[in-house]
Amino acid sequence: MDKAISFLTEAASNGAQLIAFPEVFISAYPYWNWIMTPVQGSKWYEELYRNSVSVDSAPIRRLQDAARENGIHVVIGMNERGESYGEIYNTNLIIDDTGALIGKHRKLVPTWAEKLTWTAGDGSSLKVYKTGIGPIGTLACGENTNTLARFALLSQGELIHIANYISLPVAPPDYNMAEAIKIRAAAHSFEGKLFTIVSCSTISKEIIDRMTPDVPNAAELLTRKSAAFSGFIGPNGAVIGEPLIDDEGIAYAEIDLAKCIQPKQMHDILGHYNRFDIFDLRINTAPTRKVTFIDDHDTFNQR
Repeated sequence: MDKAISFLTEAASNGAQLIAFPEVFISAYPYWNWIMTPVQGSKWYEELYRNSVSVDSAPIRRLQDAARENGIHVVIGMNERGESYGEIYNTNLIIDDTGALIGKHRKLVPTWAEKLTWTAGDGSSLKVYKTGIGPIGTLACGENTNTLARFALLSQGELIHIANYISLPVAPPDYNMAEAIKIRAAAHSFEGKLFTIVSCSTISKEIIDRMTPDVPNAAELLTRKSAAFSGFIGPNGAVIGEPLIDDEGIAYAEIDLAKCIQPKQMHDILGHYNRFDIFDLRINTAPTRKVTFIDDHDTFNQR
């Protein structure tokens, strides 16, 4: 959290009105799922759970205070502690420049080995949030390949999309993760005629050192070029400025939402360039109901 606040303060001092952090920046990504057996990784799951936090907690309130003090909007990934010891959510928080927590999105489907760690979210968090700098939506990592999830956000007037990721050096040898992230972001921006901000974490020496006692060749497995892309994509699908590839730091860009207008005149898939008499997308936005209690008076109590 200290690191997050230091980045936030630095960005605000340089004039930023919005800062986007990587996926599960608080407090770690479960890389052990990819390089250890489930049995080996069990102790790491417990450590991650102990370092996860609830949305209404002192660490998050610190972040809200920092956002308010610096007058900056924040989107940040976190490991959200659920009600059960076996329940951790991959969650993105949306905090406005007054420090108010205006929303959270839980990753709908953990990707591949991530299923060993995270519980799936539901449609109740598939929302776009109106802010003083524009309507913001967010999806985590592989969700950005989910066409229907992306359309759900576009349909709510999204103009600023936050796509946050982790670097994935354990991908197949011929897979360029940085390029794949850029392609996904460009597709969403071009289709929706909006701005996408990509924030991707990097692999640090600290991560490798922590994994090495359990996996002696951790350095080999976790070291890879072109594993992380952070940057900005405009409504035409083109990269704005210089992205960060595999490097930790802050990328900056100025965006003008008015630049979304002219491209939509040509292809507005939320308006004239669609056929809603043919296509009908229905989205269940009800929170997941774990259990229904029925008392003697047939009164329903739901959780």
